[in-house]
Order: sequence, then C-alpha cells, then structure tokens
Amino acid sequence: MTNVRLLVITKAPVPGRSKTRLTPPCSPEQAAAIAAAAVGDTLDAVRAAPVARRVVALDGAPGGLELDGFAVVPQTDGDLGTRLAAAFADAMAGSSLPTLLIGMDTPQVTPDLLARCADLLVASGPGTAVLGTAPDGGWWALGLHGAETAELLTTVPMSRADTAELTRAALEGAGLTVLDLPELTDIDHFPDALAVAVECAPESRTARVVASVAAALEPA
Repeated sequence: MTNVRLLVITKAPVPGRSKTRLTPPCSPEQAAAIAAAAVGDTLDAVRAAPVARRVVALDGAPGGLELDGFAVVPQTDGDLGTRLAAAFADAMAGSSLPTLLIGMDTPQVTPDLLARCADLLVASGPGTAVLGTAPDGGWWALGLHGAETAELLTTVPMSRADTAELTRAALEGAGLTVLDLPELTDIDHFPDALAVAVECAPESRTARVVASVAAALEPA
C-alpha cells in the first residue's frame, strides 16, 4: 500500500449540469448518463488502488453514486481553480499525506496506473509535484505534498488550451520540480467520449453507456 490519499473531484451527475459540453449532439439526459458512468468507473478504479485514503470532493447531492470506501467533502463555491484548491485543503486537513487529485472524466484509469502515479509522488518527496496532462492542453491529475501549494491553482486559468502549461509554470515558479505522469484523454466533447470508451474495458459502464448513446444518435 502506498501512503497516499487519492482525491476525486466531481459533480453529481444531473441532466443540465453534468458534462454540458457533450450537448449537442447528446441530450442533457444522455450527457448525464455518460457522466454517471465515468464517475462510477473512476471511483471503482480508485477504490481498488492500493492507497491509504480515498476522498471525494462532491458538488451536489450523492444521489445514486456509490461512495462506500470514500470520505466525502462538499465542494466550495467559486471558479474551478478555487474549488480545486479548496478540495485539496479540505481533503488534507489534519493529515500530512501526499495527495493525488483526479477528475471523473478519465474513466480509463486503472488501479495499476493510479498506484504508479501515487508511487512517483511519494518517491519524489517534498519540493516536487506530479502532473498528468491531457491532449487538449488541460490536465487530468495533480499530485502535491502540501495543501498550501494548491493555493496556486486559484491564479491559473482553467479549461483552456494552455491550462496545463500555466499550471506547470505556477508550480515551477513556486520552486517545485514537476514530474510528468502519463497523458490521458479526458471527456469534454462527444468525440472524446468515443475515444475514451475505446480505452475502457468492454464491460465498463463507460464503454456500455457511450456505445448505447452513439447508437441512439445514429441517423434512422
């Protein structure tokens, strides 16, 4: 077991609030179904990873989410950078465990991949961070040794083509060495969902739900 905390930040899957950039071509209900599948697969991978603690920073009511094995902290108000910083602070309160934060939109993650990312974070030691970028210029994972470092995220513009670059620059500007994690595609638009579903196990929620939505969207 790696002495790391895994932190998942997610919205509760609700039509009209979840994965809105999937619409169109998806309906709000289809987008929420894909979001729910991605959250479920992500939580399963985190639950199976050999780490010390698991936390979900949740926006909204749990609803049908299976959160057994996780501590749950509510997300704060504010923009994404503010919410990310607060999620780190809330999850790390009272504990010095290094923390690896991921979103819910890379459901192709596996317990083995998360374990390797966590091991790198621990082995790198204080004064470092680990960052997993996405092809669209964002990032899917960030590992830190202290919650105070996460305050830097409040200064980084999010959901842009240069978000990962700016995040790296902010971390390095604070004197940290940034180590790279594997790049993963995250689900923002429907072509992303199709690409990610191929990388998921065929029996996964994401693969099954995306295939069902794709079939429903095919012209009659």
